[in-house]
Amino acid sequence: MNRLFITSGLVLASFLSGQAQSCCIKKAKCDGLVAFASDKAFKDAHLAPEPLDYKAESGKMITYNTPDGKTANAFQVKSVSKTNKVVYVFHEWWGLNDYIKRETEALQKELGNVDVYALDLYDGKIASSPDSAGKYMMGMKPERAASIIKGLVSLTSKNELSVPTEIATIGWCMGGSWSFQASLLAGSDVKACVMYYGFPEKDVEKLKGLKTEVLYIQALQDGFISKEDVTTFLGQLKSADKKVTLKQYEAVHAFANPSNPEYDKVASADAKSVSMAFIRKGLRIK
Repeated sequence: MNRLFITSGLVLASFLSGQAQSCCIKKAKCDGLVAFASDKAFKDAHLAPEPLDYKAESGKMITYNTPDGKTANAFQVKSVSKTNKVVYVFHEWWGLNDYIKRETEALQKELGNVDVYALDLYDGKIASSPDSAGKYMMGMKPERAASIIKGLVSLTSKNELSVPTEIATIGWCMGGSWSFQASLLAGSDVKACVMYYGFPEKDVEKLKGLKTEVLYIQALQDGFISKEDVTTFLGQLKSADKKVTLKQYEAVHAFANPSNPEYDKVASADAKSVSMAFIRKGLRIK
């Protein structure tokens, strides 16, 4: 079953290693848990979402079991036709709000023959301010997040077509990092991984376990993720014989986020076009 992990956000706590890594504090030292979300520049660059009165057209909330003996929630948008393609959407640090639900439905319409799931990594909590978003993000247990992903992987591994799974992943900043980590979790089923200015994985041994091609979208004016870290990351992937494509834009961090005061509409549209083409190729979507 094709699964597209779309992950959105701003800071990643590396859930496989249990070590936090910052994409939001410039030149930060990332040993252990660090309160990234208190950084003023980070807050200024990411405005709180405006209230949105959104009514789902075809999506609905579902509950499923997770390996840790609990249950998790997701917003599900099913394809009209039977499919082995599934899209996983990972919300940004605000939580699974109406904006994510709206984007999930829009994504399903654009890609067509796919089932789309927006996972709830906060177990029902939704932030309305940078302070609460930072609190929820930092309180997200790495082990719990991994269990939420694995639970949905198990749920969607059984499709009506009874054919092998294929996966693509995509995400922005924290989401870009989750996109990569989710690709590691899903293993050989992954066919494409898109990282929008995500914080690079630094564990070389983990990089060796990647089974897919990576598209890294870099903001050259990024004040939070250094060019050196990106260069090292991509170099390590290539050294591990992994295929990687780099797409660069003269734009700031989170340039594709409409709530960013420096949102770049032109660069965002081009990056989306490149990403969708990459995903369609990986998932063999016409």
